[in-house]
Order: sequence, then C-alpha cells, then structure tokens
Amino acid sequence: MSGFPRLAASYDIVVVGGGHAGLEAGLKAGLLHHSACVIDRGPKYSRSYYAPRMDNIPGFPQGISGHALLELQLTQLRTVEGRGGYFSPARARRAERNGDGGFRVEFDWLGQPRTVDGKALILAMGIVDRMPVIGGKIDTIFPWANAAVVDFCLFCDGHTLPGKTVAVLGHDRFAALTALDLLHFGPASVEILTLGRPLLDGVEEPERTELHERLAQSSIGHVASEVVGLDGIREKRLIVRFADGSHREYDKGFSGLGWYDLHSEIPKSLGAAFDPDGYVLTDEDCRVLDGGAAPIPGLYCVGDLRNGWKQIPEAWATADRAVIHAYAQYL
Repeated sequence: MSGFPRLAASYDIVVVGGGHAGLEAGLKAGLLHHSACVIDRGPKYSRSYYAPRMDNIPGFPQGISGHALLELQLTQLRTVEGRGGYFSPARARRAERNGDGGFRVEFDWLGQPRTVDGKALILAMGIVDRMPVIGGKIDTIFPWANAAVVDFCLFCDGHTLPGKTVAVLGHDRFAALTALDLLHFGPASVEILTLGRPLLDGVEEPERTELHERLAQSSIGHVASEVVGLDGIREKRLIVRFADGSHREYDKGFSGLGWYDLHSEIPKSLGAAFDPDGYVLTDEDCRVLDGGAAPIPGLYCVGDLRNGWKQIPEAWATADRAVIHAYAQYL
C-alpha cells in the first residue's frame, strides 16, 4: 500500500469506503491474515476530515482532529500492506454478485475503470451532511465549521455548549428536535434560524402543534428571515446577517439540516433493506438484511451508512464485527 499499489484480481474482502470504518476494516482483515482491497475516494470525503478537534476518541485526552486521526489510521493500515491494497482516489460505481458466490466491484481509480472480486463485501461509504445555502453557496459555512464554531453532531460536540448562545440552522422536525436536545447541555439560549423557510414546514398535525408548544415552553425562538452572510470568524463567533438587514451574534452554531446523501445506490442494487430514515438495515454482526429481514450472504455495512449510532468508536466496532464474522463464516 505504501508507494503505488498493484491491484490484484481478487481479495478476501473488498471494502468500499476509506473513512474511519473502512480503514479499520482493512486493518482488521490484514491482522487476521486475510487480504483486503480498500477503495477510497480520499480522506477529504470523510465526515470527520474537517473536524478541528474531537474529544470522544479514547487515548487522546487533549482531543484530536479528524484529519490527524485518519492519517494515523492510514499509517496503521500500511503495517499490513503485504495483505492488501489501499486505492485512492477511487470511486465505486457498481457492485454485483460474481460467479463464485462473492462480489464484483466496478470502480474508477486514477481516471481508469477497474474491477475487483471479493469473497465478502463491506460497504463503508458513510453519509454526507446537508450544508446550509448562504448567499447561494454551500461553502460559506466551511470556515466556521473548520473553526468549530458550527458543529454537526450533538453526541460529539454537545458538551462544548454550557453557557453558550446557540443558533440551530434548519426549519423542519429534525431542526426542532435538535434544538430541544441541545438544552440538555446547558446552553445560555437556543434559537432556530430557518434560513428563509417557515418553521416546521411540512410537519403534519398533531406533531406540528406539539413541537411548537414544546419550543415555546423551552423559550426557543426562531428567525425566519433568509441568511445572506456570516461574519466573526476571526473572533470565533457566529455573526449572522439576514435579508431584512438585521444581524444576530452567537457563540456557537449547530446544524439541524440532516443528511444530503446516504449513498443508497449500491446497497439498494444488492437487495438491501432500509430503515425509515434511509439507513441500511443490518443485524448485530453488521450483515446487510434483505426485505424479508434475512442476512445477505457475504454482504456487510459498517459505519454511518448502517442503522445505529453515528460515532467513530462505533464505526470501528462495526468494522471489527463485520470482518470477524466474515473471517468465521466465509474465509
């Protein structure tokens, strides 16, 4: 894997995705003396890549950035380089059953179409956060996210909110529930910025009325004017400019926008079932379940793409469970 890797025709395990879960799956396969091909678009596509500091990673009492943690995992994966390959930048296009009972994955690597076979296939493609559109662009928010002024995961960053004024970006049920959940961490105030959309637009009764009442009882207000710009990055503040000419200032922002892409195309093509939120259904061994809730032989889903909690330690655990099950059943 160090230097320029050579693609073999087949591996024991093919891993699609090279975030925290995918890299751990490749490492665990190598440690179990099995070959693994890790197909990765690149570290910058991992949800944690731009996270400046994560405090929930064991062994890093001062915290660690998502970028640094991915680099450490990739370095560790290279310790088993004799048993597999890490291919990046690469993008999986299609997966299907091959004639040997395993899987064939078609992907692009370095601009060229490739195919590879595996006895087992682990889907670790993750999900993509929805970004707010500000001034017609989605990248306006990036500097504030990179500076940890705007966060995306209350389980990762909610502990940073005590005594802070917080703006939740979003307008729907998810945004309202996020705002209510953040109260657990003791912020000074929480306000919802609906980005020009009506609050709870599309939420049906009686839930709509119930949520309005809960927000009012919790003193969570909202601003319905469109957001046209942001300031305050040097001061690590979130200063929001609105279309009506007003502005407001907050200590922290929190995304309540949900997900943009759950990468459902490949699992759907392989017969996977999905939960109501769009995540791939799996059993406790991370085996992908079909529409009848039966495991699909040799097919696994790990990390954020599967149903369950979205945390890096959980991603590692699901990767290990999938590889160990494949080791015991198929390899």
